[in-house]
Amino acid sequence: MDISAEKIRWLQDNVHRLDINEQLELLRDIEQHDKIVTNKESRTDFLEYVKLVWPVFIPGYHHRIMADAFERVAQGKCKRLIINMAPRHTKSELTSWLLSSWFLGLFPTKKIIQASNTQDLASGFGRRVRNLVNGDDGPQYHDVFPGIGLSRDSQAQNHWHTNKGGEYFAVGVNGRVTGKGGDIVIIDDPHSEQEAKQAERNPDVFDEVYRWYVNGPRQRLQPDAAIIVVMTRWSMRDLTGRLLSKMQDDDSDVKDEWEVIELPAILDEYTENERAMWPEYWTLPTLQATRNELPVTNWQAQYQQKPTSAQGAILKREYWKEWTDLNPPPCDFIIESWDTAFTTDTRGDFSACTKWGVFKTRHPETEIEINNIILLDAFKGRWDFPTLKKKIRDEMHGPRRADIILVEQAGSGISLIQELRMMGYPVEGSTIARGKRGQSNDKVARANAVVGVFSSGYVWAPPRRYSERVIEECHAFPYGDHDDFVDSTVQAVRRFRDGGLIRTEDDWDEEFEEDYQPRRAAYY
Repeated sequence: MDISAEKIRWLQDNVHRLDINEQLELLRDIEQHDKIVTNKESRTDFLEYVKLVWPVFIPGYHHRIMADAFERVAQGKCKRLIINMAPRHTKSELTSWLLSSWFLGLFPTKKIIQASNTQDLASGFGRRVRNLVNGDDGPQYHDVFPGIGLSRDSQAQNHWHTNKGGEYFAVGVNGRVTGKGGDIVIIDDPHSEQEAKQAERNPDVFDEVYRWYVNGPRQRLQPDAAIIVVMTRWSMRDLTGRLLSKMQDDDSDVKDEWEVIELPAILDEYTENERAMWPEYWTLPTLQATRNELPVTNWQAQYQQKPTSAQGAILKREYWKEWTDLNPPPCDFIIESWDTAFTTDTRGDFSACTKWGVFKTRHPETEIEINNIILLDAFKGRWDFPTLKKKIRDEMHGPRRADIILVEQAGSGISLIQELRMMGYPVEGSTIARGKRGQSNDKVARANAVVGVFSSGYVWAPPRRYSERVIEECHAFPYGDHDDFVDSTVQAVRRFRDGGLIRTEDDWDEEFEEDYQPRRAAYY
């Protein structure tokens, strides 16, 4: 029965005129009308569908965000989606179970590949999706999607077909997908606690999942297919990290452009507005107690989706100051800092260059002129020796000629220094001295040695793409996938510091402030 809103209002005003039998019949008609409306809404509104087929569902703020994203996928508006969220926040239920069944209801002729960390997990979700589509869990699914069910010969829990020719295939990470195709590929929590534990000693463990993704599901896509990755973060080298790193490093016009949704368990963390993302289920005190029990790196990665949180980073994102003027300031001295690796191998290290300038500002309290440094440019690539030399030569004839070209005087850098000196360029070898007994001289120790320059607020960067890449890589260090920009940055800042061109807040001695004059070191 199709009852208009106007008709319902009329009936409400005149129901007292009906006898009991007419009232009962009217009640049944209204219930049927409400059911028709709900079923219709559930076909277009994913969250309404979830509430209908999963009555005990407790909706939260993040579920609406997920639902909107899934609807864009179904509409063909989003082809690559990553959702990162904390454990036990219903990501698997909404994605591997309910999204799969909803999508097949809308498109019963299409194919789904659904992957979980193990085959047992994947098969478990396959069974739940199959039972829902088959009507084993009640009539709600068939009320929303009448006529949709399983084909008669499909009873396996990990591989079955709809009665319209669609296909569902569930597989564990590192499982074979040969011969299968997907109009939508769902990858749900591909990493495990065991992998994370192993990665503490061998970060390459995370690479296995990425290799499986590239060689398996990524090659099994149907034309115009979509990929959804929903997972808890573990490391900058987990699947999310590798996919985003690939997207960032790929300069081609045609590449996978990922939409990323990060859903931290605690919103506005460590502020007066700190609150739980899903207070209807996870209260703030419960989450705070969990936070107090976990190591900072684990909490920030798994619950806050920030594998390199402010607490875990050395060269923190917030230390950098943004230069908002259109043009950079006039610089008194420019350093071009190179971290070199002579290779064109796509699996090898990058050669990275950061260019820095020294400029003056006035101290906010003393009004004394002090030196600051600003990032003027940054780029990286995999180049052989002749190409790298040409790159440096082109930079020296560009608009911001450096006063010093800084190259680490070790390994491949030694021959480059010799070549550049013969070409007449002002190159300086950066020597990493041996640490004193009991002191470390590794990359972490070197970064810690210059962190005071950053935390004092003397390091600036313009709002440019190259700045974002350098800042993010520095913030990710020492847990990130790459550290080429970090090495170049630390080398440059260390040279500024050693040459007396920059000081930190701790260096200032009020007794000598007025007499201080920065000095410059020789080229080499």
